Amino acid sequence: MSDRTTDSTATPIVKMEKLNKNFGSLHVLKDVDLSVTPGEVVVIIGASGSGKSTLIRCINGLEEFQSGALEVDGRRLEPDGRASKALQQIRTEVGMVFQQFNLFPHLTVRDNVTLAPRKVRNASTAEARETADRLLDRVGIANQAEKYPSQLSGGQQQRVALARALAMEPRLMLFDEPTSALDPEMIGEVLDAMRELAREGMTMVIVTHEMTFAREVADRVIYIHQGEIVEEGAPEQVFDNPQHERTQSFLSRVLTH
Repeated sequence: MSDRTTDSTATPIVKMEKLNKNFGSLHVLKDVDLSVTPGEVVVIIGASGSGKSTLIRCINGLEEFQSGALEVDGRRLEPDGRASKALQQIRTEVGMVFQQFNLFPHLTVRDNVTLAPRKVRNASTAEARETADRLLDRVGIANQAEKYPSQLSGGQQQRVALARALAMEPRLMLFDEPTSALDPEMIGEVLDAMRELAREGMTMVIVTHEMTFAREVADRVIYIHQGEIVEEGAPEQVFDNPQHERTQSFLSRVLTH
């Protein structure tokens, strides 16, 4: 479990109330309530198809929702993608790392990291380069700056994706199973970079199937089953003394493999 402290009285950076999401006739998220405090690390676990990724993608507007309320950093997102001045601002303040790396193959590592700060934040080339080099060093791949994504391992590419997200100086980082596309020997290097972010106090919402990692970094663990939050609590409570039979069944399967 994380030994960081968070201020539970602070205004939530994410506030989700009775949020519902449908894909056609499929009800994917059902009356979901979720608050995330600045500096908190929330880890979301659950079986494939339970709604974890959909939930995290709603936070920065990558998925529309049909009803309920959602505020991110004090800005309200509207249901059904209705025009919202808040959406673009939210996307500049919320970083996201996906399962796939989504790097531009024709750009060097450094140029992948500098692109958004230059285009979106109007940073100078020199300023963006300085930031990129600092962040690439921070995630342990400063020596790869002049290479192209195809010349890197999967773990290195995912760390570039992390540096790229951090270059926008986000107030919140979202991770959607960032290690699921990696070979086993590469998973640790990405998780190490995420651990360091947690130690530094970054607000993070993480969807992962890495249970040991979840127990170590999370302030709070949330278990989702069929679009509903079934259980949430501190890692030791959820992992060692789960109250709901669905949580017990899920953990008995994943923790024995």
